[in-house]
Amino acid sequence: MKVPTSPGDVRDALITRFGRRSFLRVAAALGGGAGATLLASAPPAAASVTMPREILHPRKGPIHGRHYLPSTPEQVRWGYVPSLSSEPVLRMRSGETVTVDSVSHEGILEDQGRDPVAYFAGHGVRRADVLQDAVAIARDYSRTPRSFDVDGPHVVTGPIHVAGARPGDVLKVEMLSLLPRVPYGVVSSRHGKGALARQAGGGAPDGITLEEVMPPVATDGRPTGDPTKYGNVSVFTPVRRGRGVLKGGRSKEVTFPLNPFMGVMGVAFAAADRMTDPLLNSIPPTLGGGNIDIHHLGAGATFYLPVFADGALFYTGDPHHAMGGGEVALTAMEGSLRATFRLTVCKPGSGEAPSVAFHYPFAETKDAWLPIGLSDPDGSGDGQVNDLDVAMRRAVVNALDFLERDQGMERAVAYAYLSAATNFEVSQVVDRTTGVHGVILKEHFRE
Repeated sequence: MKVPTSPGDVRDALITRFGRRSFLRVAAALGGGAGATLLASAPPAAASVTMPREILHPRKGPIHGRHYLPSTPEQVRWGYVPSLSSEPVLRMRSGETVTVDSVSHEGILEDQGRDPVAYFAGHGVRRADVLQDAVAIARDYSRTPRSFDVDGPHVVTGPIHVAGARPGDVLKVEMLSLLPRVPYGVVSSRHGKGALARQAGGGAPDGITLEEVMPPVATDGRPTGDPTKYGNVSVFTPVRRGRGVLKGGRSKEVTFPLNPFMGVMGVAFAAADRMTDPLLNSIPPTLGGGNIDIHHLGAGATFYLPVFADGALFYTGDPHHAMGGGEVALTAMEGSLRATFRLTVCKPGSGEAPSVAFHYPFAETKDAWLPIGLSDPDGSGDGQVNDLDVAMRRAVVNALDFLERDQGMERAVAYAYLSAATNFEVSQVVDRTTGVHGVILKEHFRE
């Protein structure tokens, strides 16, 4: 097979692999064989994710939830999350399911030309295979003025009002299915952001030199004031046989499995009287969740969020096709997803949510409990702390609280157990507020 070396080569390789008529209509299963079947119209009893046989334009293809929420220019928030007083765009009962057509910001941002048709055409993608809602948002969004250097990048869909939710409760968010809407994504690195970012004053961060900054300092075009000339790097990433594909230097190409999950899942946390209040910026995660970026939260996982507003006011965005722990370059492999959630209100004393979740985000998968720590859990309020040590300490304390209160372990024994048998992972280092999560294996607690 010819190794793709240009946008045209990528297009030709995809056409060769899948046929011209089915270009970008990939049937390969994520993590499985090409013969995996498409999900039925009802949510699956057990988590299962496949690559749909068509581009999932709004209202096209399988919709698993009882409710359906598209992402329209009139309803989404671009770069900001809802406040405690935001009007919901959908109301539902506790325990019901909802399917959200999330839209990735990559391909529509200002440094990429804010024209996804032209941007993706440069990588061999046909107009018909660019999502209609991505085109509409890039072209028509006007709810807030856009400032590339100030606003968050994320297209945030919601909020959703869940009946019966009150401050002091927990909203249980179950990920039932996560379907890639397109078989391609983008990984971006931007000047002044990421693990190896140049500091605001022009110097290198502690531990590296200016020569080791990424993207390289010499390509930094931010003084131009024109985002298209900033010298940011966006790498188009096609999907083949359920894997992302990148050209890999001496090796002909690098491929990696897809692991779809939503980077942003949250409930209203901050009080604000304007949509662009810095407290609502979509970049830093908070006690209300938001841009939490934990790659374990794919189909079958559960995310618990403390509730701060009547109705909880759940929102989501920042869909990922794959991400490594840390998200070091700045973004994951970003790509739009059709996400189906079950949203359930858990009351104090019910035993339906971990005790920690009533004051701090908490997650679990089929195999593990995930206590979470954030370096600055109020986000943009009172300054921005991005110290991973702070996040680590909070993750350990939350793990201890969970093991003591919910698993009945004596605290000193729990501390010893965490040191002997629990891995603590970096969630991400790029969202201003950094994150760490523990992975406590459930099999350790089975009799």
